[in-house]
Amino acid sequence: MSEATQQAATPQVNAGKKDAAPGPRDAAVAASEAFAAVADQPFPTDVFTAPQLTWAVIGCGVIANQMAQSMALAGRRIHGVANRTRSKAEAFAQRYGVERVYQSAEELYADPAVDAVYITTPHNTHIRYLRGALAAGKNVLCEKSITLNSEELAEARELASRNHVVLMDATTILHMPLYQELLRRVRAGEFGRMNLAQLNFGSYKEYGDLTNRFYNINLAGGAMLDIGVYALSLMRLFMDGAPTEVVSLGNLAKTGVDEAGGIVCRNAQGQLGVVSLTLHSKQPKRAVLSFDRCYIEVMDYPRADRATIVWTADGHREEVRAGVEGYALCYEMADLESAVAGDASKAALLGYASDVMDVMTKVRRSWGVVYPEER
Repeated sequence: MSEATQQAATPQVNAGKKDAAPGPRDAAVAASEAFAAVADQPFPTDVFTAPQLTWAVIGCGVIANQMAQSMALAGRRIHGVANRTRSKAEAFAQRYGVERVYQSAEELYADPAVDAVYITTPHNTHIRYLRGALAAGKNVLCEKSITLNSEELAEARELASRNHVVLMDATTILHMPLYQELLRRVRAGEFGRMNLAQLNFGSYKEYGDLTNRFYNINLAGGAMLDIGVYALSLMRLFMDGAPTEVVSLGNLAKTGVDEAGGIVCRNAQGQLGVVSLTLHSKQPKRAVLSFDRCYIEVMDYPRADRATIVWTADGHREEVRAGVEGYALCYEMADLESAVAGDASKAALLGYASDVMDVMTKVRRSWGVVYPEER
């Protein structure tokens, strides 16, 4: 196994001082840099370990392109693509060597060769495609935010259960090896009790004519579903139970979507989560998880592959690495394949997503953010 491959597979520890953290990175630039960093590296042998499934994708946007690039890194291809605009689907298929271009999503659902579908369309269209794919007996990986609200997610979960297929949330937090490694150490008792999770996420999105997807209420815009899902997912992942108390304040854009907000959660175990979100002001994507014996800091946490532990007793810093940022979408697809193969721990990830959706739905409604599909 090459050094690069081994690094992707094996958690690493460095007791030395971490270099100063860079400023906030643009998500698109960060993803491009991450792909470039692994483009010429041997693909790790321990990412896809379950029997391979045949994949199709709905949508041809940024995430669909990243999915195709991720599959290519693993020496695999997408089997088919469906998109509202056929010419875009054809261009996507030509670029990535996709075998089939479907006339419609319904034609995709009817293809017996397809085992799994990745839904990459805007938030407010997810439930429509979830209904069709799950009812057709397809396993589904759905891009964040998996649905608009808790009621839609409950419906999708019931459909998946009834049709004996796997539904999985594609929020990267749930799938990055770094968090699985940190959780292993949490469960082993190394850090003591987690007391407080503090998470920031701030993007600067131009207002423009306010019809862009970030501020358009007809496209389920707003900070909560676009970036809040990352912060709340990381908070929930390290809590011992779902929040039972939630208080918040939010500011709305002229279009009626949430532009900024502060959220404080507490669960029955007394663990606190404090989340700060902004869509028109840059903040670092910074997470701090405070335990009895240490705190853990993670920068650029949505696809992070490293964290710094600062130990309370003597202040020394330990760097932990696990996984590779450039393989983020590979980890998502691998987790779905593992869940289909019977890995209950991967199937259980949807429970965290449901808890997060409950918080987002409650908070958003308390702010008066209601999408047309909910009226």
